[in-house]
Amino acid sequence: METLTFHIEDFEGPLDLLLHLVGKNKMNLYDINIMELIDQYTAAIATMQQDRMELSSEFIDMAAHLVQMKSALLLPRSPEAERMKAELTGRLIEYSVCKKVAAALGSRARDLYTAVRSPMPLEGAAEYSRPQDPDKLVQAWFNLMGRSLRRKKPQQERFEPLVTAPFVSVASRVAHVLRGLLRGSLHRMGQLFSREESRSTNVATFLALLELIRAGRIKVDDTGTLQMDRTRRPRQRNKTAGEATAHE
Repeated sequence: METLTFHIEDFEGPLDLLLHLVGKNKMNLYDINIMELIDQYTAAIATMQQDRMELSSEFIDMAAHLVQMKSALLLPRSPEAERMKAELTGRLIEYSVCKKVAAALGSRARDLYTAVRSPMPLEGAAEYSRPQDPDKLVQAWFNLMGRSLRRKKPQQERFEPLVTAPFVSVASRVAHVLRGLLRGSLHRMGQLFSREESRSTNVATFLALLELIRAGRIKVDDTGTLQMDRTRRPRQRNKTAGEATAHE
């Protein structure tokens, strides 16, 4: 085995030294002679320790790891040795790729011209002295931070249509539905609801329809067609439908 002389300062870490040994022996990075690589690494570390006792701990730690791997490789059919070998090969391949990328980026950086100048002095006072409305400044800050506009307080006029909406009796809508079915003017569920009616009326109509279906007075098929059961009579309940109302 060729005796090699190294200086620890020439390498950034144990992987850098191992990669150098792989290239020095012209090994295939994907098919490393792991036993020869371990022998050369441990010999290099022993030589370095003779000249420099305070050798970096990471180099010594890698040497101990490689000695353990060599011991496992001497055993017949050792899964642990194969795992350790595959792990070391993967780390060397990854480190090799990182070195190539770093070298490419370094060459690009050397070709770039970078000029740095001292900052320009500020002219005048650095404080903002113009008069501004505080609310506008706060709103500008929210806009700058990408936040949505603050919601304005709701006005009383917006609630008046809700609180002044008329009550619509569900019982009256029940009678309206039954009357339409008896007269033959009502055939489909879509005829019960209209955008021209108020929201209270449509809600009361919907509740009336549910009440009639639950009582078995009418049926609705998949097409929305209404069918009335003329044989049934409305059942007496503790609370009649006329007591229910809908409010917008």
